[in-house]
Amino acid sequence: MTIFAIKNEHCLHEFVSYLQHVRQCSPYTLRNYNQAVSNFFDWLNHQTNWDGDFENVPHKTIRNYLVDSRQIRSPRTIRMHFSALKTFYLFLRIKGIVKKNLFSHVTLPKFYKPHPQYLNESQMLKLIECPMSLLNSGIIKAFKAWRDKLILELLYGGGFRVSELISLNYGSLNHNDGVARIIGKGRKERICPIGRTALKCLKYFKRKFAKNKSEDNPIIIKTNHKRLAVRQVQRIVKEYLQEAGLPNNISPHSIRHSYATHLYNHGADLRLIQELLGHSSISTTQIYTHVSFARMMEVFKKAHPRA
Repeated sequence: MTIFAIKNEHCLHEFVSYLQHVRQCSPYTLRNYNQAVSNFFDWLNHQTNWDGDFENVPHKTIRNYLVDSRQIRSPRTIRMHFSALKTFYLFLRIKGIVKKNLFSHVTLPKFYKPHPQYLNESQMLKLIECPMSLLNSGIIKAFKAWRDKLILELLYGGGFRVSELISLNYGSLNHNDGVARIIGKGRKERICPIGRTALKCLKYFKRKFAKNKSEDNPIIIKTNHKRLAVRQVQRIVKEYLQEAGLPNNISPHSIRHSYATHLYNHGADLRLIQELLGHSSISTTQIYTHVSFARMMEVFKKAHPRA
């Protein structure tokens, strides 16, 4: 075992517990941050004569790790790894193990953040109609058709992340107002309207196919009435994208982007979209202004005779 594993494994365990219970991070963040911190100290132990003291890591060594990382990792992954290490050292400061955060002033490589992929309104309609088309053709059965239509209607009608969608229980919804109570990233709660079409589909599915309808029971279910998993929803969306002849680089999260882009294109205020999506910062939501601007320029160039 490495020095880090022998002498400080309990620190990493406590760090992950801190992320989970204090910062209420997602399972994906727990996994990624755990791996990032382990990777750094494994590298440190093999590259230097590190003595296991968290404070005894020269700035030059951190720069060397950054240089090595650039050979094997993308700029986005590097930023995530260094964010994890910065948070780890913040935790060590809270615990009184170190006096300063060694990763506070590390200059990281910039990365190009592409515009989010999304479907236009006619493409979105084509995707949502796909389950019913397959049902009418006798290719899939009624349960699957209505369940999958409900998945697509809720992803587009509510702008949910997939993890939020599968977490929905019947108690999460107010059927009279047509809104859902969502627990998003960082355990932050928000209220989202889901739209009358999604609500109509939900009511039909609940009446015809749901065996368990109490408040604690999941809405999105398998044939055995157990909760669907994230990967299963991703596969379902990919199936219908292929069936509808739509771009294969679209994901369930792209439907969330479509939701936000279409709202903005139809005049929704950016602050409202921020609230609906559950973004903590307006700067995250501003990407949709760029998407809409790009679309505006595309239309202008096609439509204007002197463009």
